[in-house]
Amino acid sequence: MQVTSDSILAREAIRDCLYRYARGIDRADEAALMSAYWPGAYDCHGATSGPVEEFYERVRGAWARGARNIHHITNVLIEFRGEAEAAVESYFHALQRGAGPDGVERQVMLSGRYCDLFERRGDEWRIAERTVVYDWVDPQEVPEGSEAERFGVRVPIGGVFPHDPVYAIGRREG
Repeated sequence: MQVTSDSILAREAIRDCLYRYARGIDRADEAALMSAYWPGAYDCHGATSGPVEEFYERVRGAWARGARNIHHITNVLIEFRGEAEAAVESYFHALQRGAGPDGVERQVMLSGRYCDLFERRGDEWRIAERTVVYDWVDPQEVPEGSEAERFGVRVPIGGVFPHDPVYAIGRREG
């Protein structure tokens, strides 16, 4: 695809979609997470591989157990394959902490890549197929003490939808 204002807008829409995914997964914001994928999209995410709805079910279970996630997405390479399709590789770095289905609390640092097929439908770009490639896994010790003890005066502490400060931008009271 030749560089045009339309291709620049498409690139920004794809990047925004990737960042909505990160906000959705990290803030337990189901609407943001689901807005990153087309309904019925294919997702190969390690423990689940199949329709994205299966991934959503796994994520809902992790959220219910109080998972804490931070995802950073970088090195976004976009290769357009026509007007309505793009192959996208992006790197991720994720810190994850939470109890598994077995109730054991774990913490891990992951790095890898999202290998995505994006499709444009109408004016919107979303993930139609995703394969998560894991390039680095570092199990870590779960820190002792509460988050309030560890963070100390560093407040506010990030939270989940709708209580995280990002959802109150521009709505300051007082």
